[in-house]
Amino acid sequence: AGSAMTKVAHLVKRFVISLDRRDLSEFDIDSARAVLAPREFELWSQMSLPDKKHSLTVHRRFLDLMPNAEIAAVRASMLHDVGKTKSNLGVLSRVIATILGSRGERFSQYHDHEAIGAQMLREIGSEETTCRLVARSISDDDNSLAKYIVALQSADDI
Repeated sequence: AGSAMTKVAHLVKRFVISLDRRDLSEFDIDSARAVLAPREFELWSQMSLPDKKHSLTVHRRFLDLMPNAEIAAVRASMLHDVGKTKSNLGVLSRVIATILGSRGERFSQYHDHEAIGAQMLREIGSEETTCRLVARSISDDDNSLAKYIVALQSADDI
């Protein structure tokens, strides 16, 4: 029951944050532009306002945990939810998708957003490290990426 309550708490926080319609500051946009490759920034710019705000929060938290992380990992911290743009679900639909699971194509795309995001990044030529971290798929013998995955999951646990 603990993980279900954690998931609900996470959803409630994300939902409340999503109600803040204030736009991003120029500083936030410039921060993203400075970190991401140009085509990655284009993809990031297509994300919803709440997703962009969330990505910047996760990015800052990731840097607190991993101040010397390689740039590909730093980019992954900002792009970890880029695949959600494909499902095109609103906030309430996302809550329903999280509760119901991956029934229906759009809900399924939402649940598979990590793999979808990694594929989107591969298609624009992002570094493989960034793609693998966004997909959260690494082999057990890859300790260098494992530490980034742990930090990314921790930073994303808001």
